Amino acid sequence: MVKTKMELHRDHFQNFKGYNIPRAQLVIADIPYNLGNNAYASSNQWYVDGDNKNGESKLANTSFFKTDENFNLAEYMHFCSKLLKKEPKAKNQAPAMIVFCSHQQIPMIEEYGKKYGFKKSYPLFFVKNTSSQVLKANMKIVGATEHAVVLYRDKLPKFRNGKTEDQKGRMIKNWFEWKRDKAKEYPKVHPTQKPVNLLKELIEIFTDEGDVVVDPVAGSGSTLRAAYELNRNSFGFEIEKEFYDKAKETLLDVEHISRAEQIELAEVMGGNP
Repeated sequence: MVKTKMELHRDHFQNFKGYNIPRAQLVIADIPYNLGNNAYASSNQWYVDGDNKNGESKLANTSFFKTDENFNLAEYMHFCSKLLKKEPKAKNQAPAMIVFCSHQQIPMIEEYGKKYGFKKSYPLFFVKNTSSQVLKANMKIVGATEHAVVLYRDKLPKFRNGKTEDQKGRMIKNWFEWKRDKAKEYPKVHPTQKPVNLLKELIEIFTDEGDVVVDPVAGSGSTLRAAYELNRNSFGFEIEKEFYDKAKETLLDVEHISRAEQIELAEVMGGNP
């Protein structure tokens, strides 16, 4: 049995050549592109104990990430263009990239993508049942959506909707329900951590078992964890030590994951792990 790989490197994605990472079928990431203090400003973490009556916390007027001001989108696109697999001649096998971003950033992402060979794209929308803009709830309609862009070179990327010779397959719309993970199952590591189950849904659509998934700005490692659970090989980069350490100790602790799977299987079978 071939072991599924899951590797997180504390390094910049520009240095990928030193890690012998195979070409990816899917690159998926939430780019930390100039969020600045707008992220904390819309969160109750801006105030002591989450209450504005208590005054500003130490997070006020700060950024979520040290990389906010120096993240280079051109470098990112160049990296992805090099690391993704080349387009095969066969249909329904082409690679793709998914970039999580704000709604306002979508045109910019698409434009940069074209400069680096990603000629085509389409948006994705994610609907939440809560909003992070809690401080503005008594002032305006608050945002409760997340956005992403699917980028590809020319041919439509690999698409798996359950279609087989005997089965029709399901229609997949461009919006998805955003359900938060249970903290007991997937610990919170990163301020903008994406739900593992949502990432699994996207990975299943664009890849097959054994394919390679890469997250160049891995943060919590949730993309890697999602890929691992689906038997996809995953590789990621995270430059900030705090997030790297937390990810390795929690979400990416393979021994802990395997033990949890054994317990779950034993419970289903009615035996002891």
